[in-house]
Amino acid sequence: MIINAETPDQPEIRCLLDQLDAVCAALYPVESHHPMNIASLLADDVLFLVARGSDGAALGCVALVRREGFGEVKCMVVDQAMRGRGTGRRLLEQLATFARMSGVRALKLETGIRQLEAIKLYERFGFTRCAPFGAGQPDPLSLFMEKQL
Repeated sequence: MIINAETPDQPEIRCLLDQLDAVCAALYPVESHHPMNIASLLADDVLFLVARGSDGAALGCVALVRREGFGEVKCMVVDQAMRGRGTGRRLLEQLATFARMSGVRALKLETGIRQLEAIKLYERFGFTRCAPFGAGQPDPLSLFMEKQL
C-alpha cells in the first residue's frame, strides 16, 4: 500500500466519498450529517491523502483541515471491500506524520455514534472523547474526539 497526497477531484475518489455519504445518510438525519464538498477539499488549508493498492486502485482516503490550534480529520473512508486490513490505521499514521511535520500538535474529529468501527479505530489510535470544537454543536448523534501529537 502506498499513501500519497492527491486531489479529491478524481472519479474513483469521488466514489469513495460517495460511499461515505451514503453510509452517513442511511444512519443519520440531514441535520446530523456534515459532509465536505470537493471544492472545500481542494482548499489550500486541506491535505488530502489517498491510500492505493499495488494495482493503483484507491483503497481509502482522509483529509486534514488546518484549523487555529489543531488539525481536523475529515472524510475518513476505506472502501467497503478493503475494511479490516489496516488501511484506516495506515491513513491515520500518515496523516499524523504530516500534521506533526507541519507544526500541528493536536488532531480533532467529529464522527457519528453509530459508526462503531470508526470509533474503535480512532480509540485504538489514541483519540479520546472531547467537547465540541470549532463550529461543532452538541448533537446526541455526534461524538467529538481528539489526540495530542
